[in-house]
Amino acid sequence: KNNISMRLSWISKASTNKNREDSWFKSLFVRKVDPRKDAHSQLLAKKEDTNLYKIQFHNVKPECLDAYNKASEEVLPSINADSHYPCELIGTWNTWYGEQDQAVHLWRYRGGYPALTEVMNKLRQNKEFMEYRNERGKMLLSRRNQLLLEFSFWNEPTPRPGPNIYELRSYQLRPGTMIEWGNYWARAIEFRQQNSEAVGGFFSQIGSLYMVHHLWAYKDLQSREDTRNAAWQHEGWDEVVYYTVPLIQHMESRIMIPMKTSPLK
Repeated sequence: KNNISMRLSWISKASTNKNREDSWFKSLFVRKVDPRKDAHSQLLAKKEDTNLYKIQFHNVKPECLDAYNKASEEVLPSINADSHYPCELIGTWNTWYGEQDQAVHLWRYRGGYPALTEVMNKLRQNKEFMEYRNERGKMLLSRRNQLLLEFSFWNEPTPRPGPNIYELRSYQLRPGTMIEWGNYWARAIEFRQQNSEAVGGFFSQIGSLYMVHHLWAYKDLQSREDTRNAAWQHEGWDEVVYYTVPLIQHMESRIMIPMKTSPLK
């Protein structure tokens, strides 16, 4: 009898696991948004002609980090404060945990690609910025950037008081899965706004494609740990994690400290 009971239990468990796997597999083909209706950027984002974002990653020579920060803090806020440029500096940070000796800058261009082009053209005529750019080049090991759109269901990033630490979680998705990601996270974000930790959510348009960036704010590392653990107490969070993990090819987490002049403190 014990052997029969064990056998029945195993069959029941195997059947449950198979049903769950079948459910996950089918979910990849069940879209709440019809991808044939329009481009993914139009389906997932706020209006593209309103906000465009640029994120910059600068890997700095270790011995030059202090000089790089000082130069950036002198020049970048002046561009942000000048209405001549249709752009805003959302945040500027140094990576604390993750890739070391790195600076991350996030800009918003209200007006989309025309605003980006206008800023680029005007900066070429800005003597102070061009001098900064030349000096900056001597301090860097490498640099890269991406143009991003913001998910329609995330908050728009706004300045906030500090002190805070920020986590930038970056996900390289499997091609063709952005719609599924957006559908699941449109629900998941409701579980992660209890402590106002959600700052912004973006996906790439130019640069590394099928990239998603989630930006979070916490008081400290322990607050981050407590907040993330609390999400598992919400019914439905485990389901979101279960279904979104298979969509990811690679993921990375950066803990970042705001520079002195960052609007996100």
